Amino acid sequence: MDPDGAAKAFVDHYYTTFDTNRAAVEGLFQEGSILTFGGEKFMGAAAITAKLTSIQFSSCKHHVTTIDCQPSGSTGGMLVFVSGTMHFGGGEPPLKFFQVFHLMPTEPENLYVLNNYRVNYE
Repeated sequence: MDPDGAAKAFVDHYYTTFDTNRAAVEGLFQEGSILTFGGEKFMGAAAITAKLTSIQFSSCKHHVTTIDCQPSGSTGGMLVFVSGTMHFGGGEPPLKFFQVFHLMPTEPENLYVLNNYRVNYE
């Protein structure tokens, strides 16, 4: 698996899913997955999805600026650092964000999110 290609494919899939059907991101997490968002930690696919679906805005579109990827460990994991902007339907100015995904393989060509760190800033 090409790490850079896999990272780009994952990022494209994650943000397209988040922006169009946020509840469907649950399939990218497992029970041992952890999200840190706004200083709070959420563990497990259901808790992470509950947090992500509780964020209130009418619409959202992520525009990714950078994707940096590094291999992580001997089991085929990877760290993916993403930066970009979020645009909202209400005419608010875009919000900058960065996000780190620690991806782990479940089987050849499939990945899940083990750790996810999300920070929004202006």
